Amino acid sequence: MTHDLTPVTPVTPAVTLAASPDATLAAFVARARAEPSVLGLVLSGSQVHDGMPTGHSDHDLHVVTRDEGPSPLHELDGFRSAHLDLVVLTLAEFRVRGMPGPESWSRYAYTRARVLFDRLDGGIGEILDRKRRLDPDEARRAVDGYLDAYVNQTYRSLKSHRDGRAELAHLDAAESVPFALEVIFALHRRVRPYNKYLGWELDRHPLDDPRWAADRLLPVLRRILADGDQDTQRALFTEIERTAREAGHDAVLDSWGADLELLRTR
Repeated sequence: MTHDLTPVTPVTPAVTLAASPDATLAAFVARARAEPSVLGLVLSGSQVHDGMPTGHSDHDLHVVTRDEGPSPLHELDGFRSAHLDLVVLTLAEFRVRGMPGPESWSRYAYTRARVLFDRLDGGIGEILDRKRRLDPDEARRAVDGYLDAYVNQTYRSLKSHRDGRAELAHLDAAESVPFALEVIFALHRRVRPYNKYLGWELDRHPLDDPRWAADRLLPVLRRILADGDQDTQRALFTEIERTAREAGHDAVLDSWGADLELLRTR
């Protein structure tokens, strides 16, 4: 008896790849709009950040379907090509994606996203708008949590510097940077951008505080990431402490007591 060992390729609804990413997107949008189960189409990624697309950029498209019953497009969730990157999710999933919880990592993808199709007469846009900025309570919780984590990593780094462990201090300093960015953006009710878009955000949509202008903040972050320089860490902490106290986050900082003296500019 012989056995056919030819690999079986899963069958999914075909995506027509046209001559260019724009043509491929246009063809898929036309197809999706004609599918009754599709409620909305949301474009994100480089294509919604002016000046960011390159010759290698595809189109990141989120397809929102009805909660009731399967959609023939669900099998395309996760489809990726040089032209198109698809996320297919139900309306209920779209409501919570990017919001606090397991899907919070994807929040920034929606901050500059653009609605291409909305069968709910603005309903998709309303859900999207709630993702674009942190509400006041959400921002306060985010600042408190990330501020404590930032202080912790900076304290660990400067303790290691004090004790002559510069290489280990560098590692903790590098790990403090993501927390610092979360704090800085949450203080302005903004979603921390992916690293790729950090400079773009600070240039195109600057934070409402000159202390965090791109030409001031980015060199500080680069120096900390380069070698964990103590003076640079202290200078950044001093600015973050001042800003956080101005916004009423004294309790988190005060819980560190005298340990903060190690972090402040001398």
